[in-house]
Amino acid sequence: MAETTDTQPPAAQAPRKKGLSPRVKFILLALVIVVAIAIVIWFIHYETRGKYFEGTDDAYIGADAVTVSPKISGYVEQVFVRDNQDVKAGASLVRIDPRDYKAQTAQYQAQIDVAQANADNVRAGIREQEAAIQQARAQLASSQADARFAASQVARYTPLAESGAETHEKLTTLRNQATQAAATAAAQAAALSEAERRVASLQAQVRQAQAQGEAAQAQLAAADVNLGSTIVKASVDGRVGDKSVRVGQYVQSGTRMMSVVPLAAIYVTANFKETQVGLMRPGQPATIEVDALPGVALKGHVESVSPGTGAQFSLLPPQNATGNFTKIVQRVPIRIAIDAGPDARKVLVPGLSVDVTVDTIGARGALTRIKQQEDTRSQDGR
Repeated sequence: MAETTDTQPPAAQAPRKKGLSPRVKFILLALVIVVAIAIVIWFIHYETRGKYFEGTDDAYIGADAVTVSPKISGYVEQVFVRDNQDVKAGASLVRIDPRDYKAQTAQYQAQIDVAQANADNVRAGIREQEAAIQQARAQLASSQADARFAASQVARYTPLAESGAETHEKLTTLRNQATQAAATAAAQAAALSEAERRVASLQAQVRQAQAQGEAAQAQLAAADVNLGSTIVKASVDGRVGDKSVRVGQYVQSGTRMMSVVPLAAIYVTANFKETQVGLMRPGQPATIEVDALPGVALKGHVESVSPGTGAQFSLLPPQNATGNFTKIVQRVPIRIAIDAGPDARKVLVPGLSVDVTVDTIGARGALTRIKQQEDTRSQDGR
């Protein structure tokens, strides 16, 4: 019987792991080096310039639009402009029916003429009174001369009558004549005084007529202003918008009829977070990207910084002293002037959304100076 032996197949050998080829290793190493260099360059750029760029998309184009309202009330007789029409300052926009205001000016002019006529009439009376005063003075001088003569006659005949050279009847007659002459002179003096006082009264009447004329003149000036206000004019250069006035419409004083938007003076209001405005200063350059002009970066500069956050100027400013408090990052409106060319300005209108980036690198040393100043003040205070 043949002997059998168990034979096992040789174990299968495990596959050898292949390493990265030198070429792949070189590429990976190069990529790591490039990434590292890029990170270093980015970090250096960020520390030297990048961190000084502050941006926000909470920004829009604005303009100080002028609301056109009439100063007076009346019916609209004519509208001189169309919607979206460009106008110059001083251009006529609307005319209100002027007939009522012309009648007022005519009425006040008539009052001025009446007052002037009254003053002239009283002046004529003054001239007549002055003539009467001259006559009264002459009569007074004549009466005073008669009184002096009569008194001298009494003085001359008194010793003669006492000596018997003249009769007492003659002396009595002379005394009576002297008394009458003195009384006549006194009456003439009173008449002269009354005539002079009459001049003062007439002069007061002249001043009263002049005052009435001045009052009518002031009313005429106000009426002329109202008459001139029947033509409503543009106060600034701009474009007519939101026009609601129509011919035949009755408008009240102060009623909004349209707006004139000064497109040449548009600006950007950018609401930056309070953590972004520490280094913002007027004059710093800004980059403006308008949604209506994709791919176009406009230049600008910081014009001014608001004196308060937007919440402070809201209708109901927050009162943090009441209720539970949750800190919310506030935003500060920054006004950005637009330094754009005429072609770009044709597209820019108030209300458009924009993205704004401000370069604050010019104030990078401000925080250090502030800290040094406050440290010095603290040390001086101790």
